[in-house]
Amino acid sequence: MTDNTILIKNAFILNQDFEYKKQSLLIKNDLISEISDEIDESNVDKIIDGEGKILLPGFVNTHTHLSMTLFRGLADDLSLDSWLNDHIWPMEANLNGDYCYIGALLGAVELIKSGTTTFSDMYFYMEDVARAVDEAGIRAVLSYGMIDFGDAEKRENEIKENLSLFENCNGIANGRIKVFFGPHSPYTASEELLVKVRQLADEYNMGIHIHVSETQKEINDISAEKGLRPFEYLDKIGFLGPDVVAAHSVWLSDREIEIIKKNNVKVSHNPCSNMKLASGIAPVSKLIENDICVSIGTDGASSNNNLDLIEELKTASLLQKVDTLDPKVLNSDEAIAMGTIKGAEALGLDDEIGSIEVGKKADIILIDTNSANMTPDSTNLSSNIIYSANGSNVDTTICDGKILMENKKLVALDEQEIYDKARQAIKELKEAI
Repeated sequence: MTDNTILIKNAFILNQDFEYKKQSLLIKNDLISEISDEIDESNVDKIIDGEGKILLPGFVNTHTHLSMTLFRGLADDLSLDSWLNDHIWPMEANLNGDYCYIGALLGAVELIKSGTTTFSDMYFYMEDVARAVDEAGIRAVLSYGMIDFGDAEKRENEIKENLSLFENCNGIANGRIKVFFGPHSPYTASEELLVKVRQLADEYNMGIHIHVSETQKEINDISAEKGLRPFEYLDKIGFLGPDVVAAHSVWLSDREIEIIKKNNVKVSHNPCSNMKLASGIAPVSKLIENDICVSIGTDGASSNNNLDLIEELKTASLLQKVDTLDPKVLNSDEAIAMGTIKGAEALGLDDEIGSIEVGKKADIILIDTNSANMTPDSTNLSSNIIYSANGSNVDTTICDGKILMENKKLVALDEQEIYDKARQAIKELKEAI
């Protein structure tokens, strides 16, 4: 088989030391094969002009519920408790695989157009989500949202569902899909389920994706039931480890931060969702000071309401500054890292993605600086991305060496068909309630 090659010429390339240099980059099949000042153009299948563009790794969204794009704007301006119980869960009762497939395709369009090439998802009908991921060409870590509320029969079914997802989908789509366990949270998953997940994660070498310490109510409820705060409880039952990605982690005591560090737990920060649901502000700057891996997530489009990771990173940076009253915390380089290499590390993919290095997967985006909000050219390109740009400035998205969008035009997916099907799906879901 001959190599498929793509040459990106004369782009400002962000290297692993967060320095930018105008160079060219060669992709062979799914890998970055060369980065240098000049690359031989002969025998190259495709040439992309990177002049005036910033080349960086595709963004990594470490916590979302992709199919919930269908619920965008459904239940705004509510607390998490009311949002879930009164609106989201009743709507989810009518979901099926086809609806989740369409919702995932709609989410994939938004991810690709805003420069995210990898996402970590927890939801239902995940084999249908995997089908959408395969079709869209992006990279994903998928977990089935396991909820048992202490019911032994339901617990067994939830475990079977997640293991079935692993057996059928782990490693498919040319290795772009990886499967984690997805116990929903300490308040919806029983201790028995959490202990069993830990045991099975060790046995199958699977990661774990879980919501922890999202709201003050969660802290109060778990403290009342267990006599411990959530991370203290999870530590006591032996659940935590370096393979655990804890989404939200808003309400943390100093003792819990020590527990997170001791167990090398990875945190997925979701600032827009936490702000919109009035859940609180995660102590991200304190976590980073303690050398804890903090990545970024959008949460679902029903509580955000978009999947634009550049916008999310700007919000994360500004929120930490106003919370700590320190303009120097979570600077633009740290924010870029949170959205790239730290996300890759959180998902156990940092040997493959998250930085622009020879031998790594060709998950690459180009951001066009020739636009009003990116002009005049900044001497600090990471600052220009974090504080000036948004997802609409992404010009080209490449994942696994395949072009998914070029010149802001999707290559593989039919946008309008997906929009039409998504509108029909939510219409039917609303009528079913």
